[in-house]
Formats: sequence, C-alpha cells, structure tokens
Amino acid sequence: MAENFDLIVIGAGPGGYVAAIRAAQLGMKTAVVEREHLGGICLNWGCIPTKALLRSAEIAHYIEHSQAYGIKVEGKVTLDVEAIVKRSRGVANQLSAGVKGLLKKNKVTVLDGSAKLLGQGKVAVTAKDGKVTDAAAKHIIIATGARARVLPGLEPDGKLVWTYKEAMVPTATPKSMLVIGTGAIGVEFACFYKAMGVDVTLVEVVDRILPVEDEEISAFAAKAFTKQGIKIKTGAKVVKLDRHADSVTAHIDVAGKVETVTVDRIISAVGIVANTEGLGLENTKVKLDRGHIVNDGYGRTDEPGVYAIGDVAGAPWLAHKASHEGIICVEKIAGLPHVHTMDKSNIPGCTYSFPQVASVGLTEAKAKAAGYEIKVGRFPFIGNGKAIALGEPEGLVKTVFDAKTGELLGAHMIGAEVTELIQGYTIGKTAELTEAEFMHTVFPHPTLSEMMHESVLAAYGRAIHY
Repeated sequence: MAENFDLIVIGAGPGGYVAAIRAAQLGMKTAVVEREHLGGICLNWGCIPTKALLRSAEIAHYIEHSQAYGIKVEGKVTLDVEAIVKRSRGVANQLSAGVKGLLKKNKVTVLDGSAKLLGQGKVAVTAKDGKVTDAAAKHIIIATGARARVLPGLEPDGKLVWTYKEAMVPTATPKSMLVIGTGAIGVEFACFYKAMGVDVTLVEVVDRILPVEDEEISAFAAKAFTKQGIKIKTGAKVVKLDRHADSVTAHIDVAGKVETVTVDRIISAVGIVANTEGLGLENTKVKLDRGHIVNDGYGRTDEPGVYAIGDVAGAPWLAHKASHEGIICVEKIAGLPHVHTMDKSNIPGCTYSFPQVASVGLTEAKAKAAGYEIKVGRFPFIGNGKAIALGEPEGLVKTVFDAKTGELLGAHMIGAEVTELIQGYTIGKTAELTEAEFMHTVFPHPTLSEMMHESVLAAYGRAIHY
C-alpha cells in the first residue's frame, strides 16, 4: 500500500530541500526523496566545500604576503593537502547534517533511494539494497539537479582527468594542471590550485574567459589571473588527449594550429547535463528542451501535478535560483496570493576566484543589443580608502543604467568581497530603483560598499573620489 503525501519532492539539493521545508510550513504532508546526500551537490560537492578549499588558499596567500602588512612569518610555511581537504569535507558534512535536522524539525519524511514516476501521482522509491517503497502525492516536484558534462575524448577517469569531485579531494598536489572551461567552476579551481603552488593553464573555447560576464570584467580577470602566473588560452579547443602512466598530453587547437601541453592532471569543467534519466518521464507528458525539463515559470510541467525546479529545469544553474524557484513553486501550489514568476535578470551570479567576480542583470553589450540608450558608471578599487587599507586596491565596480528612465539594467564587479556587495544592487534592481534612489542612499564610511555609490554617481558624471 502506497503511503500518501500532499507533496513529494525528488531530490534534496538547495531546490528540493527548501521546497520541502516551505511546503511543510504551509501545512502540507511532505516527503523528499534523495538517493545520495541531503543538501545535494551544492552542500556536498559544490558551492560549500569549494569555498572551504578557497578559504585555505586565501589564508595561504595572506601568509605568503604577510610582510606587506608588517607581519613576519618565521620558518617554512607548508600546505597540508590532506588537512585542507579534511576541513572542506568536515564543513560539507556539518551542513548536510544541518539539512537533515531542518527536515526533521519541519516533519518532512525522508525517503532514501532513487525515485521513478509511475504516472497518476505514483512514485516508486528504490533503495540501494533494492527494496522498493511505493508513495503517492497529488503534487510531485522534480529537483534532481545536474552533473558534469562529458565531452567525447575527454572522458574523466578519476586519475588523470578529473571532474569537480576528484578536484575537490586530491590526495596530493600535482605539479601541473590544465583546466578546460573558464566558467565559475573552472576559474575557481584554477585559482585554488595556483595558490597551492600548481602550474595552471586555463583553456577556453570562446575568445575570452568568464564568457557570461561583462567583457570589461572578463578582461580585468584575465589580466589578474595572468599576473598570478595562470596561463590562459582562449579561442582554444582540446581535440585529443594522450594518457600516460602519471601525466596526460593535451592537443589544443588554437586558431587552426594544434599545440601540445603535457600536465600531471586535467580538470574538465565544460558545463552540466540535467539529471533526467531513470525518472520515468516516459510515463508522463513532461517535455524536455535541450535536455532540461520545460516548466511555465511556476515550476509546472505539461504533466498535471508534476513540477520541475533548479538545475534540471535549465539555466541559470545556481543554487540560489533553485531555492527561490522551489519556494515560488510550492507557494503557487498552496494557492498563496501574489506569487510571481522569477525575473531571471534579477538573479546575481558569483565567482569566488582571486579576485572575486559578481554580477546581476545586463552586460553593457547586451544592454546595447537590446536597444537601450545607456549610461555607464565605473569606479576602481584604487579610489576607495577601505580597499587600500585592506591591501586590495585592484578591482572595479561597473553599473549600467537606462539613460531615459534611470533604471539599473546591470551591475558588474571584480575585486575583494564583491560576492557580498552584489546583493545591494540585486535588491535595488528587484525593487526597480533608479539612479536617484541609489544616489540619495547614505553608504557607510569607510567601506567597500562606497564604491557602489560612486559607480552610480560616475554614470551621471558626479563621481567624487575618482
């Protein structure tokens, strides 16, 4: 006999577990199905443990440059890879346990195993030992996330060619590394391993790194990474790998000319593929578009009572997008008033490289392409007292406004702590503030946030400190 629920959520990542908790808060009898780790990829193998690794790298960087702050570190500083990885895994485990506690607190039933839709609201959950549990619900949310994309000829083997998983738990530091792909994942690992003393080369198939970012920010990042010693090849495609006993030779097509680079390890960071296999979608009317489940903005698919949120439902592939999507979906199911679809142009993106990169909204080029007459403001970190005091004078804050209405179209930042600063512009953009509200907002001194104010002023020819 199937156990009945009001809502079953398949997948307990940032989209799934948040949706389950919100549903429970709204009085729904809720179950969440998870085949591996509560918290999903983000908490266990993505967002969180990578930030722990990067924190260790950041501290190593400060120790290396401590004399610039008047502090002498005597003796040799060594990097304990095993301890760094252990700390990262500990952080991930702590948060995964925290999700378990939150689900229990909200009386959400956790079903361990893989779920398959059987149609008519029925779900079969198969545990690792083969035991099958039948469940049923009027509403089913698919939040199964995504996995690393594998390109032909570049298949990860766990030893020489890594995905993010192997890159996160090295048993030793390689001497050299090639990172294929310069999105957030690729550049974060490049910066981490460079800080660990690895000779790193970045390869990107298009003509610039961080291709989703504003071109000016991409160029700034490329200059900063090159200064750190990271080698960058753009307009380049890895066409072949020769795998040796403990190294690999990459054949790279750069503008029609093939170059070879031999390294100890390769990280493949070339995008993701939605996890839709084995879900029983063939038993439903759910449609796919380029591998992702199609929904209507409220999570609803073409199959009544079946919804999809997060990475499995398409770009942007961000944990915070998934969480917010889950809440929208559940509140719509519950019939709450004033539930709105998500404006994806208001979703911030963050890259935790050295320096950090953050953005929201349209780039300068996309604003022009959309037909806007624009005003652009720029303010450099070197003009900010707090940035200089921190010893972080390299960076830029850029804002793009509609010249006719004063609407903030986009904001783009590179430099220390910009992943924290971007939320100020995100709130402003969500609230549809104009340049006037930003200009009349009092920013505290001395802070990095003052640059946000100055960038707005600069767009209108009123910058004070630069």
